[in-house]
Amino acid sequence: MPNIKSAKKRVKVIATKTAINKANRSALKTTVKKANVAIETNAENKNEAVRAAIKKIDQAVAKGLLHKNTAARKKSALAKKANA
Repeated sequence: MPNIKSAKKRVKVIATKTAINKANRSALKTTVKKANVAIETNAENKNEAVRAAIKKIDQAVAKGLLHKNTAARKKSALAKKANA
């Protein structure tokens, strides 16, 4: 446990940011999974689910959760799967 006041504050701030990042990452994974399920079951809302997943991936890049190349790879894989 830190003794310095600024170090104590950093512990609190990091804990808050970690919780936010975890929630955002979880929401991203859920959206991508929903899109994959929609593609596999050939659901009517397949295109909407893919569009929502791509939007979430772009938002994750903007928030710094994903690297832009990782996002491009994920989006490409989704599009390829949807068009197959």
